[in-house]
Amino acid sequence: MRPGGVRSFALELARGPGGAYRGGERLCGRVLLEAAAPLRVRALEVAARGGAATHWLEGRSVGINAVSSDYAAAETYLRRRQLLLRDTGETTTLPAGRHEFPFSFQLPPTLVTSFEGKHGSVRYCIKATLHRPWVPARRARKVFTVIEPVDINTPALLAPQAGALEKVARSWYSNRGLVSLSAKIDRKGYTPGEVIPVFAEIDNGSTRPVLPRAAVVQTQTFMARGARKQKRAVVASLAGEPVGPGRRALWQGRALRIPPVGPSILHCRVLHVDYSLKVCVDIPGTSKLLLELPLVIGTIPLHPFGSRSSSVGSHASFLLDWGLGAPPERPEAPPEYSEVVADGEVAAVGQSSFPPLQDTDLSFEGPFFAYIQEFRYRPPPLYSEEDPNPPSETMRPRCMTC
Repeated sequence: MRPGGVRSFALELARGPGGAYRGGERLCGRVLLEAAAPLRVRALEVAARGGAATHWLEGRSVGINAVSSDYAAAETYLRRRQLLLRDTGETTTLPAGRHEFPFSFQLPPTLVTSFEGKHGSVRYCIKATLHRPWVPARRARKVFTVIEPVDINTPALLAPQAGALEKVARSWYSNRGLVSLSAKIDRKGYTPGEVIPVFAEIDNGSTRPVLPRAAVVQTQTFMARGARKQKRAVVASLAGEPVGPGRRALWQGRALRIPPVGPSILHCRVLHVDYSLKVCVDIPGTSKLLLELPLVIGTIPLHPFGSRSSSVGSHASFLLDWGLGAPPERPEAPPEYSEVVADGEVAAVGQSSFPPLQDTDLSFEGPFFAYIQEFRYRPPPLYSEEDPNPPSETMRPRCMTC
């Protein structure tokens, strides 16, 4: 019986290398062991681990000496262990050939999305260890990905985001005029692949042309021992046309597509991943005018129905505020009652205070118009030019001054 009788020792997950998991699911797989000869084994165990960790160094000078401060923090989310071959004090002999040992773990209900950053990470792995007498332990390791769902179909993430700023352009201590910027987006939550329509107004009251730009910025924040370390990266950007002196420019839904990026990480104690839309105006000779609107990148896209209908009112006011959509100035005259309701249906309509809509398959261009046009073609109620309750002839006219 040779000490090196293990030909191969590996881990295999049920979902394969590209599969992702979420909190509350089961992590299933198997340990593959191939022995070239009969193998004596003391124990075989599988352990699942996961957590977040941050680490960085900061140097400073104290007199002529350089001092480095070490910052580190960690947080554990997953710690599971399962014995596939229990150590009973006696060895187990496995025959030569291929052996499979299945395992299964129940993941905690809440986890943090996997992440790799410059000063920190969130990692999950599963490790198998084979213990044999008088031989170093044999280990196999497999990394798996966790993606926690972030649903953008909530009132907080469906609310419009807006802001406005202004700045005095100066050159050599002289006032060159006022530059103002206002920007707005229709909601706070988006998913990768979606397009953010950017609405902005740039008013250049200075004597030199200015250049508006917009970008989606990812901010990674690492925390340890009360200190913070941040790293920012631009993930998508667009540039507008220069705005001349005394001119005004409007962005009526300039498209900014979100590339494939990781979701926001907001509920981790040692690191955060945040996103924001930054709209800025480059002013020659002066620091740029910068307006920042918060974003949340989610994993569950916007539902076409359901929670989206709750934001119809806010979306309507959003369009009206920016002059992008308005109800007709004067509603068209309703159709004749005989054109809408047949003669046999008049009696049924008169008994019901809410007559049924005749066409429920109409398609409109947007949810705002679908919301208001539902009431525009409803047939008018029955009416008569004669007053059904005429005043009594014996009733004395009332004096309006009494």
